Amino acid sequence: MRRTIRRHQLREMVPLADTTIYDMEQRGEFPQRFYLTSRCVVWDLSEVEAWLEERRRASRAKLVKRAPIPDVQLRKSRPIKHPVRA
Repeated sequence: MRRTIRRHQLREMVPLADTTIYDMEQRGEFPQRFYLTSRCVVWDLSEVEAWLEERRRASRAKLVKRAPIPDVQLRKSRPIKHPVRA
């Protein structure tokens, strides 16, 4: 029997914002939700678990693009001050 999970259970498993998950679903990068009723949205648990395992493997293989390190010199507020060298 296939098990489904609701949004609050998904949030416990996948710590991403709702909008991030929605965007990823639209791009085909995350398992698609489906409606049990007009007001009840669920995800297939086995699909979400498989997605998590795939992400784990990709991360270990260094295949996941990481965000660039921000250049703190470009900050508009509270720029980093370099200590005066003697």
